[in-house]
Amino acid sequence: MPVDQLSTTFSALADPTRRAILARLAEGEASVTDLAQPFAMSLPAVSKHLKVLEHAGLIERGRHAQWRPCRLRAEALREVADWTEGYRQFWEARFDRLDEYLQRVQEQKGTDR
Repeated sequence: MPVDQLSTTFSALADPTRRAILARLAEGEASVTDLAQPFAMSLPAVSKHLKVLEHAGLIERGRHAQWRPCRLRAEALREVADWTEGYRQFWEARFDRLDEYLQRVQEQKGTDR
């Protein structure tokens, strides 16, 4: 059965702790200890979150001697961006039509006086 990468990515992004970790990694590489610091949870719990993010392809872990830095893989978010782009275009077109309608209503109100 093929893996639905988009579903895996959305599942990983569904958790606020994982989104916060990604936001921190957008600033640059960080160790697990650094990533765990703002959360009231154990290092093993943070490591579980990192495994989910790594499985989704959103982060990667390196190795520099004793330091195991995590880094964001922003290109993994491309599929999400591509998927949402169609909906953005849909809603922009709807809002444009609503704007045109409201302008016509305003113009009609101006001529009715």
